[in-house]
Amino acid sequence: MESYITPGLIISLIVVIIGIFIIAKGLVIIRQSEVMVIERLGSFNRGLESGVNIIIPFIERPRPITMIRYLRAGSDYQAMMTDETRIDRRETVMDFPGQPVVTTDNVTVSINGALYYQIIDPRRAVYEVANMSQAVEVLAKTTLRSVVGKMELDKLFESRAEVNNAIQAEMEEPASKWGVKLTRVEVQDISMPEEVEDAMRLQMAAERKRRATVTEAEGEKTAAIAKAQGQRESAILNAQGDKESAILRAQGEQESIRLVLSAIGDSEDNKQTVIGYLLGQSYIKVLPNMAKDGERVFVPYESSALLGSMGMFRELAGSPDDVVRQSLQRDGLRGGLVGGASNA
Repeated sequence: MESYITPGLIISLIVVIIGIFIIAKGLVIIRQSEVMVIERLGSFNRGLESGVNIIIPFIERPRPITMIRYLRAGSDYQAMMTDETRIDRRETVMDFPGQPVVTTDNVTVSINGALYYQIIDPRRAVYEVANMSQAVEVLAKTTLRSVVGKMELDKLFESRAEVNNAIQAEMEEPASKWGVKLTRVEVQDISMPEEVEDAMRLQMAAERKRRATVTEAEGEKTAAIAKAQGQRESAILNAQGDKESAILRAQGEQESIRLVLSAIGDSEDNKQTVIGYLLGQSYIKVLPNMAKDGERVFVPYESSALLGSMGMFRELAGSPDDVVRQSLQRDGLRGGLVGGASNA
């Protein structure tokens, strides 16, 4: 039986197998948002973008990049270092462990931060720095110590956003040389010694008590001012009322005297008689109030003459009320007396 396996067939099979191996070895599929740095005989050749790419096996090979990632287990961090040939261009977060930092008022605190960065130039990230992720981490830690070391502890808690912006601004230039773009930096946790926490609690309680005292004092001050203003306005209104009342009484008495004099005549004796009568009425109104202050009442000497004038006035012309009423009736008017004489 004649054999069908010839040396030519064996060589052809070997060539086909080698070709399939070369094609499989040289065919590279890059996923979206990834890139691969290719070296040819040890020097940079090109970067492979997403899609199907072909490289020459044994002559071209990808250049790996060293990456450090932290795995968090509770409060502990475990660092993992890997060599990756596919460089991820997406935004990456680096959650590094807490670092002891001394503030300007000599308080040691532990700060845990998170760094968000993105590789925008893979060639620089591979060739410009030996370990890109470690360099970024160390830069973030040293910059954090530098920024926080210029601040006091109380200011640190109030200015986290300022700390984040300051760290990002200082890291921007050196990170750009490595082909890395810093998107943002976040200070997550700030831990301090227990005795410092106790002192801050006492300070907070004292500050709240002080604010309560100041608020209460300001309220009492405002109430006192409002009360004084009310009393002032009340006194002004009372004074204005007394003034207007006195003016009206004076106008009424003036009108009453005018009517009486027009009824009995405006001679000098009649004027003195009317004035003596009005003054006598005033004395009579004051006597009850004077009697309330004691058992004995001292009547001024002039009051006897005034009371005599009142009697004389009544004998001559009757009471001033009667005289005014007769005058009004004679003029065809109706109603009561006007002014202080009618009230007397």
